[in-house]
Amino acid sequence: MLDLKWIRENPDDLDRGLLRRGKGALSSDILEADRQLRSLMTSLQALQARRNEVSREIGIIRKAGSDAAVLSDEVADIKKRMADMEAEHQSLQAALDDLLYSLPNMPDPDVPDGRDENDNVEVRRWGMPRSMDFTPLEHDALGTSLGLMDFESAARLSGARFVVLKGALSRLSRALAQFMLDTHTADHGYTELNTPVMVLDNALYGTGQLPKFAEDLFRTEQGHWLIPTAEVTLTNMVADQIVDPASLPRRMTAHTLCFRSEAGAAGKDTRGMIRQHQFEKVEMVSITRPEDSADELERMTVCAEKILQRLGLPYRVVLLCAGDMGAAARKTYDLEVWLPGQGRYREISSCSNVGDFQARRMKARYKPSGDKGTEFLHTLNGSGLAVGRTLVAVLENYQQVDGSVIVPEALRPYMGGLEVISTHA
Repeated sequence: MLDLKWIRENPDDLDRGLLRRGKGALSSDILEADRQLRSLMTSLQALQARRNEVSREIGIIRKAGSDAAVLSDEVADIKKRMADMEAEHQSLQAALDDLLYSLPNMPDPDVPDGRDENDNVEVRRWGMPRSMDFTPLEHDALGTSLGLMDFESAARLSGARFVVLKGALSRLSRALAQFMLDTHTADHGYTELNTPVMVLDNALYGTGQLPKFAEDLFRTEQGHWLIPTAEVTLTNMVADQIVDPASLPRRMTAHTLCFRSEAGAAGKDTRGMIRQHQFEKVEMVSITRPEDSADELERMTVCAEKILQRLGLPYRVVLLCAGDMGAAARKTYDLEVWLPGQGRYREISSCSNVGDFQARRMKARYKPSGDKGTEFLHTLNGSGLAVGRTLVAVLENYQQVDGSVIVPEALRPYMGGLEVISTHA
């Protein structure tokens, strides 16, 4: 959520930021709604002052034994007018809130202009794609041929975009999550949390998924929402709090199930495990002072990269253009892993600096040393990594000509020493 005071003072900057994101100008609509609301509030305050004044006069008149009927009628009329104006105030406030909640974050100045993924900027690459003297298979063909990836049973159980993993692949998925958590906690200084996967409305409003992206989420009949990412639960750990500055930065990680309806992804990646309704992810979240968040984004991105490096998976880091970033982000790096079966790089992690956008919605603050007032925190989030997509990358990059898959050395301690996954494993 953007600061309304900032919008009043910088309407042209708002519209320029929206234009960079491919949106239309909204400053005039917001300022007009704000003007009407403030004008109405001034009128309400004037009526309240008049009501208080008349009430005092009535008390004086009645104490003197005189009739105050005329003034009593005026108080009754003021009450009615105030009730009508308060209803109008609620309506205007709701309209202004809708406008403010619909706004995306403003892109950082160093974020490149552009409309979509074609305008993103590659920052660096790590690792060389392996040269294969055979035609590499995609992960779903590999997993199916191994007898360890079952889409048909999943479809009977749950419909499209689900999978059942069996045996060594099920263990490999568990190993990846454990390896990621161990690395982030032991080497990168993150604190592991085990959080719910169902949340209430306010949690999703806080991180920006609601109200705009409700169609992308699953909701229970009891009113809970299934989380699309542990970013929701981890970030909301500081909601409605004034955080001790001595505890900053706070770095948290969690491995959870995640759920997305993929409402806007019809026809995309319908085969395999790339885009599913239910998946697993290890999430990283940082809570920082405003002046530290830019450096923290670089650090978080490196933490995600370390996972890919230790697994020996070639990847590239891409700086997203203004038109391709998520609505809450002010700057985002995507990590894209090489998938030989597809012959291209695919996203496996996004690391974003959100600034104070979520903190304003969550009322998450801290008190700078020596200051009487409070300031909003900055929040950051990143995948460290998407477990299913990492499983896909391991299968495709470590496949052998006979259809077997070598287990990366970093994962062998988690696999009971297993070195090769094959039909005989």
